[in-house]
Amino acid sequence: MNYDYTNSNFHTNNYIQRNNFDRSSGKYKQKVMLLKQMIREYVHENAALVDELEEVQINTVIRKEERKFLLRKLCEYEPQVALEVQNAAKDGPSYRPVLPNPSSSMTSTESKKNRKRGHMNSSERRSSSMKSRKSSSKSRKKVVQPVPVDHNGKPVFPIELGRLTVHSLGEVVHNRLDFHSENAIYPVGYVSTRVYGSLKDPTQKCIYTCKISDMNDLPRFEIASDDRNPPITGDTPDVCHSLLLQNINDALSLNVVSTRPRGHDFFGLTHPMVQHLIQSSPGARRCANYKWIKFEVSRNCELYTDDNDAGLSYEYLQRSINFCKYKMAPDVLQRPDDFMDSKDNLVIF
Repeated sequence: MNYDYTNSNFHTNNYIQRNNFDRSSGKYKQKVMLLKQMIREYVHENAALVDELEEVQINTVIRKEERKFLLRKLCEYEPQVALEVQNAAKDGPSYRPVLPNPSSSMTSTESKKNRKRGHMNSSERRSSSMKSRKSSSKSRKKVVQPVPVDHNGKPVFPIELGRLTVHSLGEVVHNRLDFHSENAIYPVGYVSTRVYGSLKDPTQKCIYTCKISDMNDLPRFEIASDDRNPPITGDTPDVCHSLLLQNINDALSLNVVSTRPRGHDFFGLTHPMVQHLIQSSPGARRCANYKWIKFEVSRNCELYTDDNDAGLSYEYLQRSINFCKYKMAPDVLQRPDDFMDSKDNLVIF
């Protein structure tokens, strides 16, 4: 009798323990499933944040290069700014502001006199800087090399100018203000070509033909490629160039080049040799709004080269493409030769 009682108690306790174990194991399984779900969500969120961070880093590098380019251009046009930049680079990044000394009190009359002196000094500095800028701009001339001419004294085409080739200068339309600006003249019939990335595959070379024509008494600018893509047309060279750069980015689904336009440079209208030849064309002197540029012809001068801009140069476009692709997948792609760490203050592309 006692044996049966103890046996029944044993089975009862065993059944209770088994139920408790099943309940606890089910509870822990739910917790494990919840933790796994949270881990998956965090992994996806982390991947999205990494992609966003890489995009921000690429945009930061592009903005730094744009800032460096703008500073170089400003130094070219403003010699005084170039001197200030050089002095700042020598002094270093530390600036020590002059703080007022409370122990040295000044009377009202002395402070007024000092203010007047300060205003006089600042005005004198401004006038001297303006004079130096004017004198430097007057004395600064653009030097170009002579071009081959025929027996009539006209240039022999095509004219090879580095990455740019000029096939025709066209005719200057001086009696219509839309056919020139302060910085460039737009001759009707002007034709130039340049090698750049194809719209179908920007990693492949393509020859772009830039033309200026007359349509309804207004200039019409056109950039046509030799890969059978429809030509890009616009009212200004900048409109055409901006559309071209945007199509390059769309073809790669990446922002490999800034859409900041440099249409005059892409057409070659601001090339010193082209400007010199256009200014020598009949009717150029009668363009009212155009600012005349003084040129000096010399055989000993250095050849003008375009800026190493990804929006103008095929080679630098390829560097930009390789850099952006590497930043998207650094573990898969090979590190570009021109790639620099963020610690280096050098041009990346």
